[in-house]
Amino acid sequence: MKRLRVWLFTLALTTALLPNTWAQDEDLASLYGDEEFVSIATGSMKPITKAPAVASVITAEDIKAMGATTLDQALETVPGLHVSLSTLNRLDSVYSIRGIHSGFNSQVLMLMNGVPFPFLYTGGHPILFRLPVSAISRIEIIRGPGSAVYGADAFAGVINIITKDAREINGTEIGGREGSFDTHDLWLQHGKTWDDWELSFSLEWQKTDGDNGRKINSDYQTLLDQQDGTSASLAPGSLSTRYDVIDTHLEIKRKEWKLRLWNWQMNDAGQGAGAYQALDSEGGQDTDLYLADLSYHNENLGQDWDFTANLHYLYHNTESTLYLLPPGTDGYPDGLIGKPEGTEQQTGLDLSAVYSGQAHHRLRFGTGYTYQEASTRETKNYGSGVTSGVLTDVTDTSYIYMPDSSRKLWNLSLQDEWQFAPDWELTSGVRYDDYSDFGGTLNPRMALVWSTRHNLTTKLLYGRAFRAPSFSEQFAVNNPVTLGNPDLDPETIDTLELAFDYQPTLDMQTALSLFTYKAKDLIEFVNSGDDTYTAQNARNQNGYGFEFETTYKVSQSLQIKGNYAWQHSEDADTGSRIADAPGQQLYVNADWDVLPNWSLNPQVTWVGDRKRDADDSRSDIDDYILVDLTVHRDRAFGFCDLTLSIRNLFDEDASEPSNGIISEDYPLEGRSIWAEMRYRF
Repeated sequence: MKRLRVWLFTLALTTALLPNTWAQDEDLASLYGDEEFVSIATGSMKPITKAPAVASVITAEDIKAMGATTLDQALETVPGLHVSLSTLNRLDSVYSIRGIHSGFNSQVLMLMNGVPFPFLYTGGHPILFRLPVSAISRIEIIRGPGSAVYGADAFAGVINIITKDAREINGTEIGGREGSFDTHDLWLQHGKTWDDWELSFSLEWQKTDGDNGRKINSDYQTLLDQQDGTSASLAPGSLSTRYDVIDTHLEIKRKEWKLRLWNWQMNDAGQGAGAYQALDSEGGQDTDLYLADLSYHNENLGQDWDFTANLHYLYHNTESTLYLLPPGTDGYPDGLIGKPEGTEQQTGLDLSAVYSGQAHHRLRFGTGYTYQEASTRETKNYGSGVTSGVLTDVTDTSYIYMPDSSRKLWNLSLQDEWQFAPDWELTSGVRYDDYSDFGGTLNPRMALVWSTRHNLTTKLLYGRAFRAPSFSEQFAVNNPVTLGNPDLDPETIDTLELAFDYQPTLDMQTALSLFTYKAKDLIEFVNSGDDTYTAQNARNQNGYGFEFETTYKVSQSLQIKGNYAWQHSEDADTGSRIADAPGQQLYVNADWDVLPNWSLNPQVTWVGDRKRDADDSRSDIDDYILVDLTVHRDRAFGFCDLTLSIRNLFDEDASEPSNGIISEDYPLEGRSIWAEMRYRF
């Protein structure tokens, strides 16, 4: 990899001496219309075709057209990104990007308006995170490393959720949905501007009982029943997938200042297949998350200087009741019960300054400091320090699942966007992060972007990223499922990409990206006996593949989008394929205005070529095809928009892989139907 970086630097210097044989024709380029912009690649807005990253953008219009009601449904349309189900964490959503994933989804950094909101215990997004979509303006996704800009956890990719501001809402909207599985969804939005002030507010409530047709025939308790002669298992039974979410956003802006407040509440969320892979119909989880960020942005603080400061605070409280094993299990007439609770707080200050006073250069300087802390509480009826079967409060004792933990981290970064020739731009950057619990890490990036023709852009990208061990991976103790390891090293990855953005005609846009990566010291929870898993730097992983996507405007009334992704990821030591990650994915969507104010939006998703773990003797994981259909009627009765949507139209028997404790795979939702109405005034 050292030789690779030398080669890239030599290439950059050599290309600076090349003659300008393909000068960009600005007049011709303007004919190709407005293109999507993205801010996630460099920290500032840039056309997506020129951005020094492989990026995707999903807009509010895209979300509405496809009929998506949750963030997960929208993300499944991104090439190379598959939304799977965790085999460790109660069927939590896992965003597998290019074959890189874990049970806690900690290799993907998630941002809300550019601010991270990690669940410090696992290092990923909040447990059982379900996000409605009415407040979303756009979702920006980077496939590939982003640590040179965002630091830890921007490993396999970065997802930035951007909410609607006052100008986009521009008035008041109310809406609602009713659908299968006793699903309800109501929202209210308001946006107003006056003088120098801008105000936007969004509130959405989403509730579902979940599909009780998602049944499994046996679980972990089934095995214990066979061993102990009991009959406690709830299998055959349904996966517990209910949830009740309230999502609230408030934004106040005046001149250079912007204050954003976000509250996400989840009540009595179901436990999927159970925390211990034993069905749990009674357990639930409550989560209360608050994120506040105050930013100051001045484009004229000094000559040629652009300055941004962001102060942010994250509060996250989680309370769970887990029936790890059901009533009647051997020795526990009331069941094996755990009630872990925790409060996490994160406070940070980020400063950045952009200097554009040097010809052909745009320099970005950044620094920041963050303090993270987690305090824990627990009541349980098992384990050390507890009389067997008796619920006991073990808070502030050595028997709790994790002691109170904290860490301090600071960072320093430098980035240069160098337009060294009319059609060539070299973006290079480096970021240093220092953690109080495991030390420092340096992560560089380099992106060479060539405007090859007026309708073709070529990119050569290199980046390194890291992922810090989470609190649970380091410090979890007395946990019947996962145990920590304080001697862990951070994960690292080096990625090389070659990408092309090509617009062969005015009506067609295509993109092709080829990638290869080497990931080291990946942290996994390895079976340490008695079905307990301990965190270890377990393996190295290599991968390569490509992603192709296209948009074709067939006519004024019909547009077709599609993408195909192929990847091969393997254990670097054994050569065996990485389990559960799709080797191939295909997505096709049509947006058809069939009549004035009427539109039809069918979409097809194919997921295939998934392998079992090398030690798993079960038959291959089945491929599946899901077909969704959405019909829109705008300005119905002259005052509202109506939508009818059917997901999994043909009731496909689709599933995501389990880890073998549950012998069959986890079934996905069957056919669902919902109706929507929205009204603006």
